[in-house]
Amino acid sequence: MFRPPPPTPNWALTDWALLESSLKNTTIQPPPPLPTTRSLDIWFRTNLGRVTSQFGLHTPLKRVTYRSKPLWTELLSILRKAYGSALRSSKRDRFDAALLASARAARSAYFKAIKKAKREHWSSFLASATPQSVWTAKKLAIGRPPPRFPELPGASTPPELNKALLDHFFPGEPTNFMDTILLPFRECLPLSKDEIDRALSRSSPSSAPGLDMTPNSVWKRVHRVAPQLIQDLLAPLITYGSHPLTLKKADGIVLDKPGKPSYTSPSSFRVIVLLQTFSKILERIMNSRLSSVARVTGLLNPHQCGSLAGLSASDAVTTLTHEVKTLPMAGKKVSTLFLDIKGGFDNVNPSSLCGILRAKGVNPYLVSWTRSFLSLAGGAGSYTKGPPDGSPRFRWAPPRGPRSLRCCLSFMCPAYTVRFPVVSPSPMWTTSVSLSLPRRIDATSNCYRSITQG
Repeated sequence: MFRPPPPTPNWALTDWALLESSLKNTTIQPPPPLPTTRSLDIWFRTNLGRVTSQFGLHTPLKRVTYRSKPLWTELLSILRKAYGSALRSSKRDRFDAALLASARAARSAYFKAIKKAKREHWSSFLASATPQSVWTAKKLAIGRPPPRFPELPGASTPPELNKALLDHFFPGEPTNFMDTILLPFRECLPLSKDEIDRALSRSSPSSAPGLDMTPNSVWKRVHRVAPQLIQDLLAPLITYGSHPLTLKKADGIVLDKPGKPSYTSPSSFRVIVLLQTFSKILERIMNSRLSSVARVTGLLNPHQCGSLAGLSASDAVTTLTHEVKTLPMAGKKVSTLFLDIKGGFDNVNPSSLCGILRAKGVNPYLVSWTRSFLSLAGGAGSYTKGPPDGSPRFRWAPPRGPRSLRCCLSFMCPAYTVRFPVVSPSPMWTTSVSLSLPRRIDATSNCYRSITQG
């Protein structure tokens, strides 16, 4: 039996009238002069806490229990109380036929009302189903097996299980933390309100929050009410080229992969990392700046199609079909080799990547922030039982940064170099590459062996 989940804020009942008045009167203190990495993180954590603490003062908590269901009504609560009262009365006098009959009648009415509420809720859900929710209806109709708890060899205690999973999902040694003095970058572009607006507009309101339990919709409203708050919190981080450790703490839930023959290996599970929503705002701003610089300085492979504005998988398919149709016109046979590089995002070397950025003339504050973003003091985490469905939950700081920004950074060539003659290297994504070669099938097979064998 697992513990019930911790209470979460009920944002639908937030008293925005009082909260907006309080946010407008809140000011962010300036950072200390000549801050260190640690002191800047303490300044950021303190001022961010002054803002988020006001959310808790004006937002009640949800009373989440195992009985919480969307079909529940006030009538069911009344019938449950009546049934409980009748049951207790019948137990006090087990020979009173009237009390026993009353308890049976209350029980029957209670369970019949539950069945009726289930039918009505299901009918209402199907009647309002959209093309996007039809798959949810299918999953609810079929049901799903209970999640499997990891049972890994040599990992019988929570710390051992925690280490085994972290070593698998986030390989590599964590970088050493150095509390250095930070100097402001004078050539740093000032953070504007429009940049924050664009970053928030690309944030999904349904995205699951992390440790801060604050959805993107709340930050959007905060920015409309008091736009200076987010700007004053993020501007010093960009000026000093630092990503605070406070924003690197993540909440991860380990889920089993369906259909696996055995669940004694970490590869039979997957981890969903829930980042803090405020961290995503800063990440999107810097991602946008890096993307624009990468186009100008030639850091992007000309065949790159993924995670770039205006390009998508359809462009990668068009490029591939063009090469396949063009090469036979020269009287050549064409073979296409598809590669999936395992662990490409998780093994980006911060020093090598920053060296590439400096060599291309990228603004120093972007290089400094990238190194800070990809570096971390440690990769250890704490283990808890997690939600009531039994899936384990981890709270830790991963040894690498969040994946979405690393997508942009990893696409920068020559992060990966192909050292064999090809006619058209067409990376669809950094971890998925297609190579169209004017060779025979056996030559393509030899090329594949040379890649896999180093």
